[in-house]
Amino acid sequence: MESPIFLDHHSTTPIDPDVFSEMIPFLTQNFGNASSSHIFGQEARRAVEKARVQVANLIGANPKEIIFTSGATESDNLAIKGIAESYHRRGNHIITTQIEHSAILDTCYFLEKLGFETTYLPVDKYGMVDPEQVASAIKPNTILISIIHASNEVGTINPLAEIGQIARQAGVLFHSDAVQTIGKIDVNVDHLNIDLMSLTAHKVYGPKGIGALYIRRKKPKTRIKPQNYGGGQEGKVRSGTLNVSGIVGFGYACQIAQTKMQKESERLIGLRSRLYEGLKEQIDFLHLNGHPQKRLPGNLNVSIEFIDSVTLLEKLKNIALSTGSACSSNSSAPSKVLTAMGIDDNLARNPIRFGLGRSNTTNEIDFVVARMVEEVKNMRESSPLYKLMGSEVESSPPNRMKMVN
Repeated sequence: MESPIFLDHHSTTPIDPDVFSEMIPFLTQNFGNASSSHIFGQEARRAVEKARVQVANLIGANPKEIIFTSGATESDNLAIKGIAESYHRRGNHIITTQIEHSAILDTCYFLEKLGFETTYLPVDKYGMVDPEQVASAIKPNTILISIIHASNEVGTINPLAEIGQIARQAGVLFHSDAVQTIGKIDVNVDHLNIDLMSLTAHKVYGPKGIGALYIRRKKPKTRIKPQNYGGGQEGKVRSGTLNVSGIVGFGYACQIAQTKMQKESERLIGLRSRLYEGLKEQIDFLHLNGHPQKRLPGNLNVSIEFIDSVTLLEKLKNIALSTGSACSSNSSAPSKVLTAMGIDDNLARNPIRFGLGRSNTTNEIDFVVARMVEEVKNMRESSPLYKLMGSEVESSPPNRMKMVN
């Protein structure tokens, strides 16, 4: 194929052309500041409130519970720090997991320097959190539980509804980073018993630089301490001039995702299965990372023995893949997520993450399988370790682990 193939939709997604068209007027003629009282400002404000409804509808929230931010990293920081400061007199203990995004982990590390205590829960071999371990970790001074909805690396979906019920019964606030799940699987804050949820636009075919934080207003009312001060925008929770065009794009992207989600999910599961079956039938010693069923529709994460994943991806020109989270792509250390899952260090250093999306086709998947099989064969021909396996490798059947849809 002449055109590059993009299979890294967990890192970002292209803006939907219809989303971009919706944004253009607010970059040109409708350029008002949403805080201004004149006609230009009023028009911008109406557009913002319309988008707030669109984002809220995607997650089953009240529009008043949506606070716009610059993206998921800010939303995560605002949620964790904001709750820590608001509820520090009640307690100083936070529960999270070893597989969270760095925006969560680094924020917890920062708070520990200020006297807060964090419990980092382990995960099972699939990268899933055990609700019983969450319950066991709760203490009298626990004020917040933060569990990622779906791993941005291996795609495993956590049982948030069960965990949320545990948090609710214990009177502990529950936050989730849901940037990988909104618009891809059904997400409803009430069904999941969520009190705070971090969102971003660029993972759902919207623009970069715009996100949101859902903050529950009732049962329980969630109080959060602002992390920046100024004009008092967004209910005085997040001051700053609103990114009107970005907000408009985010809202419309959510509306589109809501209409396309079910059919697109089914299509991506089919493509993912085709990709996995093609690889495991032709590449021996291929390991599936993550849960075989309870995973994001467009996610496939594998490790291949006797193969350096960085070198392999360099050889796969015109195919955009990653070895893990875009925020840690420059690290040569083993994946923290795979290490937490108990994966061998060699395999944990060499994952390959496929992120399938709306633009991907069957022809692209077949081409990627063929190219990967070709390059793996070439690399193994010069691998002394693989050659030492000799006839043992040749007589071993391919990994037959079945991915059930």
